[in-house]
Amino acid sequence: MSIRTLSSILGDMPEKEFPGIDARTPNAARIYNYFLGGKDNFGVDRAAAEVVLAMAPEVRVAAMENRAFLVRAVEYLAGDADVRQFVDIGSGIPAARPVHEVAQAIEPGARVVYVDNDPVVLVHSRALLGGRRGTAVVAGDARAPEAILDAPALTRLLDLDQPVAVVLIAVLHFVSGSDEPAEIVRRLLDRLPSGSHVVITHLSDGGVPDDPRIERSRALYNGGLHFRSRKRIEALFDGLDLVDPGVVGVGQWRGTAGGGVNGGGASWWLGGVGRKP
Repeated sequence: MSIRTLSSILGDMPEKEFPGIDARTPNAARIYNYFLGGKDNFGVDRAAAEVVLAMAPEVRVAAMENRAFLVRAVEYLAGDADVRQFVDIGSGIPAARPVHEVAQAIEPGARVVYVDNDPVVLVHSRALLGGRRGTAVVAGDARAPEAILDAPALTRLLDLDQPVAVVLIAVLHFVSGSDEPAEIVRRLLDRLPSGSHVVITHLSDGGVPDDPRIERSRALYNGGLHFRSRKRIEALFDGLDLVDPGVVGVGQWRGTAGGGVNGGGASWWLGGVGRKP
């Protein structure tokens, strides 16, 4: 896939004129894009990202490992698990090897719906994926799972009576406790048949919830970033069969031996895949 920059998609307009896009406030999708080495970000995003990197330089590597985890998980699902349908919620700005490319390399008939509530992501995704075989882009919020699954563009492409893999990469740590992230996962899977899967990565407090870097990182996102304990992250998979090796550091999930930062990535970013019985 040819990756165009956000500025080229928007016609190289000045940042202040981007319709519906706030170029003055740091944006989670654009910060993550910067960590991955992308160019679809603004100065305010780069400044915020550099603050994080000054506190925890390993974050850039962890973000790349998180992306690599996604690729391995989709390869497993499209291959070993024979899943042919994917819903990528909070899909973010398209990066190298997006879900449909990985899945369709294994099964050309695989179908993928990308979902996000960020204007930046929607503009970019629709420009890149418009008309591409087996894909659709839907505006939606993880906190409203029923609306996502009922979206006409999704129901036209996917058969919800057949197994679906729901992808929630680096999404649920932006969901507050009052919005009940575990309940969101349950509501999504309740609508899907046996054999469906969920893929989750989530920032962990590393067993040190009072680490001052956590609060400083939360401040950059105006308190909207939620580091959770391993126990709470594992609870997101309640009622599901965990695929080996379970919930582990993203660099350890079917990766190379000893992969990951901070002792296998387990300190900051955990991931896993669960199957609905």
